[in-house]
Amino acid sequence: MYATMRMTFRHLIAWREAHALTLMIYKITRSFPSDERFGMTSQLRRASSSIGAQTAEGCQMPTIAHRKLYYDRAYASVAEVDNFLELAKDLAYINDETYRSLLIQLNKVGFLMKKLAVSQKSPTPLTSPTTPNLPSKLASRNHATTIAHSPDESAPEPHQR
Repeated sequence: MYATMRMTFRHLIAWREAHALTLMIYKITRSFPSDERFGMTSQLRRASSSIGAQTAEGCQMPTIAHRKLYYDRAYASVAEVDNFLELAKDLAYINDETYRSLLIQLNKVGFLMKKLAVSQKSPTPLTSPTTPNLPSKLASRNHATTIAHSPDESAPEPHQR
């Protein structure tokens, strides 16, 4: 019959606001010194576009844990943009008014990204598989890692590097 329309990243307010921030960043970095083309200009553009890209990728992930991982990465990119905006202001590449308007948009994006990441309730964290519980005799042979022991046994000390 009719195909159901799946929600895409374009439906997310966080993505739309991140996209608006990226457009603002591209516009203001046009006026950065030409010797910054492969330095701060590139870093700031990549960091800002990463917020939207990570959000878009996360939206398409099949599990809650994977989506949360991408949204957390997008949130981390907000901090990277914040760092470069502060540097751009301190180097007088942008004026105070431009800095304030970018910071307002960045704070909005950061708030939305954090809320989006927190909204992804995962029953189990996305980690590597755990080591199965082994009988004590087998567990005591493995000195490199601590494996589950019976309550009355102490775990072996890990090797020092």
